[in-house]
Amino acid sequence: MTSIDPELPQLLDSAREWAAQDPDPATAAALSELILRVADGVPAARQELTDSFNGTLQFGTAGLRAPLGPGPNRMNRVVVRRAAAGFAAFLTDAVSTASPGTRPRAVVGYDARYNSDIFAEETAAIFAAAGIETFLLPLALPTPLLAFAVRHLDCDGGVMVTASHNPPEDNGYKVYLGRHAVEESGRGAQIVAPYDERIAARINEVGSLDSVLLAEEGWTILDRSIIAEYQSSVAGLAMPEAFPARELKIVLTPLHGVGGETAVSVLNAAGFKDVTLVQEQAHPDPDFPTVSFPNPEEPGALDLALETAGRVGADIVLANDPDADRAAVAAVDPDTGAWRMLRGDEVGALLGHHIVSRLAGQALEGEQSQGVLANSIVSSRLLARIAKAAGYAHEETLTGFKWISRVPGLLYGYEEALGYCVAPELVRDKDGISASVLIAELAAAAKAEGKSIFDTLDELYLFHGLHASDQLSIRVADLGLLGAMMNRLRVTPPESFGGSAVETYTDLSVGSEHLPPTDGLLYITRDLSRVIIRPSGTEPKLKCYLEVIQSVGSAAELPQARQAARASLDNVLHDVREALGL
Repeated sequence: MTSIDPELPQLLDSAREWAAQDPDPATAAALSELILRVADGVPAARQELTDSFNGTLQFGTAGLRAPLGPGPNRMNRVVVRRAAAGFAAFLTDAVSTASPGTRPRAVVGYDARYNSDIFAEETAAIFAAAGIETFLLPLALPTPLLAFAVRHLDCDGGVMVTASHNPPEDNGYKVYLGRHAVEESGRGAQIVAPYDERIAARINEVGSLDSVLLAEEGWTILDRSIIAEYQSSVAGLAMPEAFPARELKIVLTPLHGVGGETAVSVLNAAGFKDVTLVQEQAHPDPDFPTVSFPNPEEPGALDLALETAGRVGADIVLANDPDADRAAVAAVDPDTGAWRMLRGDEVGALLGHHIVSRLAGQALEGEQSQGVLANSIVSSRLLARIAKAAGYAHEETLTGFKWISRVPGLLYGYEEALGYCVAPELVRDKDGISASVLIAELAAAAKAEGKSIFDTLDELYLFHGLHASDQLSIRVADLGLLGAMMNRLRVTPPESFGGSAVETYTDLSVGSEHLPPTDGLLYITRDLSRVIIRPSGTEPKLKCYLEVIQSVGSAAELPQARQAARASLDNVLHDVREALGL
C-alpha cells in the first residue's frame, strides 16, 4: 500500500502559484519542470522543491544571500522585488523622519554574477517608482566602489548585488545606509541591528507582487566619472614623498571577478607600473572556471597566480575576491624559498605598522597621536601592541566590517578574513583595492631596503613578540549540533589549553560595555594563549580561533620561536578538539 504524503499537495500548490506569478520566464520554466519531476516521484526533485519553499529567505545584517532559483528561499526576481520595495519604504520613512521634505537618495551597484544586472536594474526601477532619487552604477563593478558612491553621492541608502566569494550558483543583496537614514558613524557602512529588523519588517509588509511598482524610467545611470573619482581617490592614498620606492613586480588576480581593471588602473596611477594580470582569471566570469571555490583563502585558489609569479619573476602576488572587497598577499618565504600566502593577521599587522609609519611622517613634532586602530575580536592582538607603541588608541569589535567601520575616529581596521579598511574616509567598509595600494607601497619600501615583507614582519615580532595564529572549522550537517557543542563548553568549561591554565573565561553572549552580545566563548590562558569559539554567522560551521605569543630576544632566536609557537598551537588545537568531544 502506497503511503500518502499529506504535505505534498500544499507544496505543489505553492510552487504552481509561484510559477504563475514569476516575472522571470527562465525560473518559471525551471520551476514548472521541477513540479513535473516531483509529481513523477523523483526523490531529488522533491528535496529540491522542499528546500526552495522551506520558509522565506531572511533579511539580516548581511542582507540576503542564497543560491539562485525559484521559490521564497532562493535568490530570484520575486524575492529581490519584495526586498527592494521593503527597503524603499524603510528609506522613505527614515528620511522623512530625520529630514522632513527631503527626497531620499540611493545608489545601486552589481557584480558580474548571473542575474546581478537584472536584480540591480529592477531595484532601481522600484526605487524610482517609490519617489527615491536613484543612481545606478554604469557596469559591473567592485563592492568598494558602491560603498564609496554611497558617501560620495551623499545617498541615504545603497544596494550592492553580489555574493562576494560564494559559490557560482549564489547571489546576494548587500545593503548600506547613509546621510539621513543612519547615525554619522554608520554613513556608508553596512547595516547592523536594529536597522536589519526594521528593513525586514518593511519587507514583510509588502503585499502581493502585483502591488510592487516598477518605473519605466526616472533613475540615473551614472557615467564612468564615478569610477574615475574612486580610482583617483584611492590612488591618491599613496605617499611617494615619504615612500618613494615603486620598483615592484606585481602579479594580480581578480579570480574571475569585477576588480581586475579597476585594481590595475589604481596601482598604475599610484606609480606601480609593473603589474601582470593572471590572464586565465582576468575577466569577469560567473562560472569561475579555474577555481573550485572563488575565495582566495581556499586551497588552490592562488595556484595560477603563483605559477604566473614564478614565470615572470614577481616580487609579490595580490589577489582580490570576486567583488574585490578582500585582498590576499603571497610572497617568497625566505625560510623555505617557496611562495606562500600570508595569513590575514600577518597582512593586518603589516598594514597597521605601515599606516602608523605614514602618520608619523605627517605628524608635527610633539603632536599627540589621534585616531583609533581597530580589529575584530577574533583577529590577532598584535595590532593592539602596534597601536599602543605608537601612541594610538585601539578597539576590538565583533566580527564583520559593519562593526569595525563604525568605530569612532577610525584610522585603520581589519579582520583576519582578508578584510582591510585603510581609508575609512573614502570607503567605510573593507576594500581590497585600496588595501592593495598600501600593500604594494610597503612591499616596495622593504625591497628598496633589501628586505622582504617577511623581514618586516620579523621586525614586528622582535619588538612586540611573535604572534602565531591558526583556525579550526567544524562543518555540520545539522545546525542543532552547533548549539549542542556551544552548550557542552558552557556546561563543562575547559580548565586549560596547551598545558596552560585558563585564567580568563568570557561568555560573549552576555555582552559588555565594549561589545554587544554575540554567541561566542573567549579563553585566555596564563601564558597568554587565546582561544575563541563561535558559530559562523554565514555557514553551518563552528569556528575556533587560536593565537599564541612567544617572546623573542634576538633575530637568531626567531627560528626556534617559530617552532615553539607551532608546537603550542598544535597542543592548543588538540585540547580544543578534546573539549568539543571530537
